[in-house]
Formats: sequence, C-alpha cells, structure tokens
Amino acid sequence: MKPLIPAVLRDEPQFARLFVGQSLSVLGDRVSFVALPFAVLSIGGSASDVGLVAAAGLLPMLLFTLVGGVLADRFRRHRIMLVSDLVRFAAQGILSVLLLTGACEVPYLVVLMVLFGTADAFFMPASTGLIPLVVPPERLREANALRGFVQSSGLVVGPALAGGLVAVAGPGGALALDAVTFAVSAAFLSRLTVRDTTPEPAQVVTGGAFLGELRAGWAQVRSRTWVWAGMAAIAVYHVVMLPSVFVLGPVLAEHAWGGAASWSVVVAAFGIGSIVGDVCAYRIKIARPMAVAAAALAVASCQALIIGSGAPLVLIAALEAVTGVAVSLCFVLWETALQTHVPEGALSRVSSYDHLLTEGLMPLGLALAGPVSAFLGVRPTLYAMTLVAVPAALALLCVPSLRRLPAHASSATGGAAGPPVVAEPSRP
Repeated sequence: MKPLIPAVLRDEPQFARLFVGQSLSVLGDRVSFVALPFAVLSIGGSASDVGLVAAAGLLPMLLFTLVGGVLADRFRRHRIMLVSDLVRFAAQGILSVLLLTGACEVPYLVVLMVLFGTADAFFMPASTGLIPLVVPPERLREANALRGFVQSSGLVVGPALAGGLVAVAGPGGALALDAVTFAVSAAFLSRLTVRDTTPEPAQVVTGGAFLGELRAGWAQVRSRTWVWAGMAAIAVYHVVMLPSVFVLGPVLAEHAWGGAASWSVVVAAFGIGSIVGDVCAYRIKIARPMAVAAAALAVASCQALIIGSGAPLVLIAALEAVTGVAVSLCFVLWETALQTHVPEGALSRVSSYDHLLTEGLMPLGLALAGPVSAFLGVRPTLYAMTLVAVPAALALLCVPSLRRLPAHASSATGGAAGPPVVAEPSRP
C-alpha cells in the first residue's frame, strides 16, 4: 500500500513545515474572503462601502509588490513572510475585536485592509522565491501542485466554513479565525531552516540601489521571451477573463439561472475541477511544461463563453469543472517553470512583476466589466471576453522558446539564459 502522505512532504521536512503553516493560512483567507463583505454590511455599510473596503485591500498590490520583490531578493525570504504574517495577524485580530465589541466603523475597516494588503504585497514575491530554497529542483512541480491543491480545496471548504462561522459567531468570529491562522503560520515560519545561498560571482553586479535592482529584475523578464509572453497572456486572463467569473457570472445567475444557489453549483464544480488539476500536476511528468500550460490557459479562457452559452446549468457546471482542471495545470506549471529557469537571486523580483501584471491589474477589469456589459449586454460582453482571451493564450504556442522550454534547467536552451543578476553577496 502506498503511503498516504505525499513523498515531497515525507522527504522534505522544511517544506512540510512551510506547507502546514501556509495551508492553514490559505483556509483562513478563504474564510475571510466570504466574511469581509458581511462585516461591512453588519455595521450598516452600503454596497459602495463593500467595494471601497475590497479596493483598500487590493490597492497596495499596485504600490508595493515591486518593492516586496526587491527586498525578497536582498533579505531572507522566510523572515519577510514571518513579518508579513505578524502584520496580517495584527490587522485581522484588531478588526475582529472591533467587530465583536461593536466599535467598528467603515473607515477603520479601510485602514486595516490597507495594512493587510500591504503585508500581502510583500508576502507573495517572497513566498514564490522561498520554495526553491526548501525543495530540490526535481521536486518543485510536486511542491507547487500540493500548494495548488490547498488553494483549490479552500475554494470548496472555505466558503462552507465561513458560512457556518458567520452564522454562529458573526463576521468578527470568522475573521478571528483568520487571525489565528496567521499566528500559526508565523510560528511555523519561525522554525524554518532555509538553504543559504550566495550568488555566483558572475551574477553579482556592484551597486545595490533600489531602482537599479528593480531594472535588473525587469531585465531578467525582458531577456526571456517565454517569461514576458507568458506574463502578458496571464495578465489578459486576469484582466479580461476573470471578471466574467467574479462580476458577470453572478449577475447572469441572478437574472437567468435562479440566483446564488445555481451559481454556487458552478463555483463548486470549478473548485472540484481545480483539485483534479492539482492532482494531475502532482502525478504527471511533463517534458515540455509551458507548452501544456499555454494549451491549458486557452481552455481556461473559455469560461466566459461557457457562462454565457445559455446551456443547461448541469452542462455549464461540468464544463467549468474542465476549466478548473486547466487553470490548476496552467498555474502550477507556470510557477514551477519560473522557479526552475529564473536565477534564484532574481526570482522574487521576477515574481513581483508577475503579480503586478496579474493580481495588481485585475481590479481594472473588475471595474470595467459592469459598465461595458451595461453598454453591450451581459452575453455579448462575455463573448467579447472570449474573443480576446483565447487568442492571447493560443499566441503563446507561437513562441518557440516557450514551446521548447524543458522541465529541468540542466537541459535548458538559450531561452533560459539571461543578464547578470543584481544581488547582495549574502543575505542578512
């Protein structure tokens, strides 16, 4: 009988420690995502206040992600993540106390969400760059697939848990649980032992000015066609396609499918498909991962067409499950490719550009989806989204360096080469 615990968790104790802490934190985030709007409404806030609070959490992504990438390439990444967890623990803890005591007001929520979002902006580039320091190169795909599995499972478990907590303990109680998960994650990070790295002499360039390091990070992106092309296509997916899920899908469900219950079926089906995709990414070895990722992104970009198709709900849910498989495969393979082929000393900076162009710009698409659909109609807007997003994904398959990118850096071609990395000789 095969062991139930995945091999990468059995064989890599530092990754196992990181994985457990981050898994609890992800679950808390899923709970918070559901509970936060109800927190605004519970204190008498309006729909506009809900949007304001959500924007307050997202805006720091635009302002601080690149800063976080530079710092994560200069200092120990797990320490940046530890500080970020402690800040988020404090923000969510204060927010939960204010809600439970009846002292919360919308301006307090806005300020605390700005603080939370700022910590988030520093956490994400450090997190991506940390994985290669606790997992050997040949296990990166497995590690990222397990992380993706937790994210996908949270889509299914988190909302159900959040609904129960909000009903029993109110939004303040639900957010208190999220605060606790950050404290637990910080405890695991404080015990983490990370492989120390010193950049090779050829990779070190004198001069540590912030803008110089930022430019060096962008040079790493620009010098790899497969990286900047992949970022562009994934940005289109986030800015053009995801509003069909977050904005127009619920609107269509409310007017044509019978309301939230029907939409929850579609969301749950997507979550189940995502879990299947993560399992596939864990178990299947792929010789040309980015070619598969590009094809998967094209399938994922059909979500708007599926949602607006007018097909029976059961068929829409089944097709959304297929796109869930594709989404998980795409992003596990993309993150693994970055960790494999981008020099470790620049990985967090490259990752910060990735996050800026995707999560950072996504609010623009969310803001435009409503007005555009009011002008064109919901279904025509969904079809237009498909006409933009699917060709952008398919265009990736026209990039030779992306199609041919190998799974392992040892056999990389010239497409994996890049300019010298601005880095410190050692991390404090």
